[in-house]
Amino acid sequence: MRPLLPADPAAIGGNRLLGRLGSGGMGTVYLARSPAGTLVAVKVIRADHGADPAFRARFRREAEAAAGLTGRWVVPVVAADPEAREPWLATPFVPGPALSEAVGGYGPLPARSVRILGARLAEALAEVHAAGLIHRDVKPGNVLLAPDGPRLIDFGIARAAGATTLTAADAVVGTPGYLAPELARAGGPLAGPASDVFSLGCVLAYAGTARGPFGGGHAAAVVFRTVHEEPELADLPGELLEAVSACLAKDPDARPTLAELHGLLGDQPGDDGAPDWLPPPLPRLIAERSTRALDLPAPEPTRVDTPGAETGTLTRRRLLAAGGALVAVGAPIAWFSTRGPGGKTPGQAGKDGNLPVLTLALQADLTGPGKATGRAHERGMRLAVDVHNARTDAVFRLALRVADDGGDRARAAQVAKELAADPAVLALTGPTWDAAVPDLADACNTAGLTLLLVSVNGLEEALFRRWRTVCPTRPAGDYVANPVIHYLTVVRPSRRTAVVEDAAGGEPAWQLTRVLQQSPPARGSVSVHRIPEGGSDFAGAVRALTGAGAEGVVYAGTSPQRAALLARALTDAGFQGPRVGIQHVMEPEFLTDAGPASDGWAFGAFFTDPAAVPAAAGFVTAYRAAYGEAPARWATEAYDGAGFLAACLTGLGADVRDRASLARRFSRETHQGLAKPLAFDADTHALTGTRISHLYRVESGAYRYLGLYPDVS
Repeated sequence: MRPLLPADPAAIGGNRLLGRLGSGGMGTVYLARSPAGTLVAVKVIRADHGADPAFRARFRREAEAAAGLTGRWVVPVVAADPEAREPWLATPFVPGPALSEAVGGYGPLPARSVRILGARLAEALAEVHAAGLIHRDVKPGNVLLAPDGPRLIDFGIARAAGATTLTAADAVVGTPGYLAPELARAGGPLAGPASDVFSLGCVLAYAGTARGPFGGGHAAAVVFRTVHEEPELADLPGELLEAVSACLAKDPDARPTLAELHGLLGDQPGDDGAPDWLPPPLPRLIAERSTRALDLPAPEPTRVDTPGAETGTLTRRRLLAAGGALVAVGAPIAWFSTRGPGGKTPGQAGKDGNLPVLTLALQADLTGPGKATGRAHERGMRLAVDVHNARTDAVFRLALRVADDGGDRARAAQVAKELAADPAVLALTGPTWDAAVPDLADACNTAGLTLLLVSVNGLEEALFRRWRTVCPTRPAGDYVANPVIHYLTVVRPSRRTAVVEDAAGGEPAWQLTRVLQQSPPARGSVSVHRIPEGGSDFAGAVRALTGAGAEGVVYAGTSPQRAALLARALTDAGFQGPRVGIQHVMEPEFLTDAGPASDGWAFGAFFTDPAAVPAAAGFVTAYRAAYGEAPARWATEAYDGAGFLAACLTGLGADVRDRASLARRFSRETHQGLAKPLAFDADTHALTGTRISHLYRVESGAYRYLGLYPDVS
């Protein structure tokens, strides 16, 4: 679970929100306490989907149908409001991990567990079908593991039912790798019970082998194999092979019914609600989560809607994230020594030769397309290592092993395996590009090695729980909305904000749009003007937003060049209001392409400018002395990351400074860095607190650092 955003409401339908369980393109799922005091999961649909009358009608129909589900192995809807501006529904909260997390973190389930899993899910789907529903998205992430058996969640309520989709008429609804072949093309046959049976077969294959029966990789390749190739079941236990193979027949008519599948899997004595159906350590994990959930206090309110209030001022309470204010522990390490050329610190060799040497590692792109970011990581970490080794009170010395993955996926995977296999490496920082994260996280998780992410995040919340040794020091992508909301509420208030969503911007674009719709700046309104992928009619979008009386504009996109097109269009139209973007646009190309139209633009970002931070003056001086230039982006954050790891290791006893102890400790450590304070949620390992993102503004053709966003007024 992650803390609430300042943009989140305090309650929905009388359910007091406690934290975020997940978010995606359709909406956000919260953990909440109902008026009766029970824990519920509240799913809130994005307002743009709720604006579609046909969507509301389908949502209402399916919510009513799902509310009638009473089976033991399904999680029904217990409350819903299809008429709300953002439609929502609530289901009982199940504290167990998803099947994807359990298998990803602890390996395949034993055959008996898979057999019980399949039989119980067959019963759940039988009830879903009897209620007139087709699930359409049976996958490991939608199966929760409870002490007495699995629970099936997410009955396609926010997607589609039967013949209807919630997107385009030819949209494909489902998850590649678990999608029945007849549904894998637009305009194909309608979803039916047999398609859910196929998906269930894929889930059981995954549970028994820890991989999908049609492999991984690009979605299009997985779909092609699903349609044209036979499943890979060589590692599946023999007693499961007949049942799973039957489910995966290409012809829907050749698949077993759910009753027949239940018979193939078979009930054995003691299977009904067996308390020991899961292998260790999963029961312990479920018990720990149950305890944490029950002990959760009610958080401070996030978004406060005071009756009758007309101003856009944020109260202090609204500015506090649900994670709570962070109490900084200690000050940044001072720069103690005089540095020589190349970053060497004279006089260190030999004087503390009796101290043990602990090794940190960095995996980065040092020679490929992202070499600037990789080099910034390396330089920041080397300075942090030198600072630690110069301390007179150090109880160990640090060494840094650096590996270059060249920005190549295959090379990165091999480097990750080599670093994880080196027993001297206690913690690993990197990678410096998003696509390398999964392979590196898998390798570190298997080896019990702490992985510190600095400039990348890009992990779904479920994967945070799967990768128990991952520690992201950069907030999740949707947190970049916080400085944007603050700027348009406190710094330059905009009660009518226009979002120009660039479809070419990918995930950061819709994340920003979603949060702004959920919590409009200055408690006003938000209109969305979408530029289709390949389109460039920014002038048309500007005409529309100015015609609607927009007071402020947000570019929800990632292209500096396309943001420059919008900047020039706004200037040509005489627009004088605030204009805001996100860090992806903060490149030299935006300044050069937009020219004078760039002045006044503000940006939310996850990196700091150490030259503008008094506490970082020593770091800036040392960086210039060592490398002959000002610190590059992310160098300060890498420096802080290495300092955080050093603090974690210092807090451990001399006899337990090992991988396992470090992986257990980092989520309990707090560290005041130069860029931001570092503290983490004990469950998800997500970064907590509000002082974790920054604001910049273009002034006289350059990016000027304004500060940590809560400090900007």
